[in-house]
Amino acid sequence: LGCTAAGLTFTCVREGADFMLEAGALVLADGGVCCIDEFSCIKKDESAAIHEALEQQSISVAKAGINTRLNTRCSVVAACNVKNGSYNAGPMTPLNTSLGLPLLTRFDTVVVFIDAFDAKQDAATADFIL
Repeated sequence: LGCTAAGLTFTCVREGADFMLEAGALVLADGGVCCIDEFSCIKKDESAAIHEALEQQSISVAKAGINTRLNTRCSVVAACNVKNGSYNAGPMTPLNTSLGLPLLTRFDTVVVFIDAFDAKQDAATADFIL
């Protein structure tokens, strides 16, 4: 569950005796918008590849004898959940998510949506939907 560096950047695939690159979501979105859900599920060791893509707008490739740069010039809209299932209004945003500050600072805008717990309103909304 969640996103991986290979799924967002690229993966190297063997085709017979040769290798080829398969573009990930950021490369495919070059010149457009890449929407990522569950961004908070990215593993810490995979986030380095995402840093370069978000900061440099490209990804360096040096695998299986392939040396190139892939463009990732796109806008990224990423959604993530808060740690422990509820937003704590006291700490800053980085402390409420599992995203590290270095990754979070790659975004130009951070918007926090807070759904205040209200059992009556939640029940009324559920009744309306059902």
